[in-house]
Amino acid sequence: MTNFQKPGNPPGILQESGDPLRGSNPRYLSADSLQSLQLNPREIAASIEHLLLGQKRQQAWNAPKAVITPPDGRYMMATLAAADDPPFLAVKALVLNPDNPQHGLPSINSLVTLLDSRSGLPLAVIDGNWITAVRTAGLSAVAAKRLARPDASIAAFIGCGVQARSHLQALAALFPLTGVRAYARGPSRDSFCQTAENMSLTAIACQTAGEAIRGADLIVTSVTLSPQLAPFLDARWLKPGAFVTMTDLAAPWLRESMSALDRIIVDDLEQESRMPKPLVDPALVRGDLAGLVTGEALGRQSTGERTAFVFRGLALGDLAVAGLAYQRACEQLPDFPVE
Repeated sequence: MTNFQKPGNPPGILQESGDPLRGSNPRYLSADSLQSLQLNPREIAASIEHLLLGQKRQQAWNAPKAVITPPDGRYMMATLAAADDPPFLAVKALVLNPDNPQHGLPSINSLVTLLDSRSGLPLAVIDGNWITAVRTAGLSAVAAKRLARPDASIAAFIGCGVQARSHLQALAALFPLTGVRAYARGPSRDSFCQTAENMSLTAIACQTAGEAIRGADLIVTSVTLSPQLAPFLDARWLKPGAFVTMTDLAAPWLRESMSALDRIIVDDLEQESRMPKPLVDPALVRGDLAGLVTGEALGRQSTGERTAFVFRGLALGDLAVAGLAYQRACEQLPDFPVE
């Protein structure tokens, strides 16, 4: 990774040639600007893996997320991560409000601020919705590389919104996908199927979640969280050898069915230990994402294992994507605007 430092600058102090200290004028990266950078799933996964390895070497740090859950169903969350290589600190603040779509707004809105991790100077303000979508798929990709069968060809999506689309792009880059099965309770299903067909994949719009999951090699669940959500997915539907990534805190999955999974990995064991309610029974968990990357946690051990990645979201993932986007913007968009 390039740190964009001029020779002679203190470590972590970023400058452009001939420009005053970049940190004195924090920049704004909109969703459109981020999309124009064309970061691909493989380099996003590599950036996340780099920071997970850095964490092992005490060169990157990840704080457990802070969460507020007001009684009206909103979900508020903040994450913090920092690294020495590259020298960035990222803070993300996010609000999920199930009522937002009634007002024409996305259910989730968020913002990432990026600082120089040595000086503390602000570098950029970044659209958090784009970062969240891309980093969540990136985390799933890092897990899937180690937990899914390499010949996985059929992917099922329960929930067909932003996360489904970002995961489709990531999984298609890593696996020889030929077909997609989609289930959603709203109108997003047919649009998602059209996106898959535009990628030369066979797409089937399913009438039930079970129809989509049974027989699939890869399963992505991204069901919108709400106080009214009742679990309706059964892990016993998974075929031998299937891998499922649960981006929705495993909330739509029947807890009594989770023992059907042979190997469950969470994103961060320390973070999970501090949460008032575990994602799954801790006795079923075999390790976390950092352990998978470093080899301390075992990945898939047989072709018939049913494996799962269950996660809340990892601040290092936000940092990995935000830092990568900022570096790429410095290369490709040297005049991206001051906000």
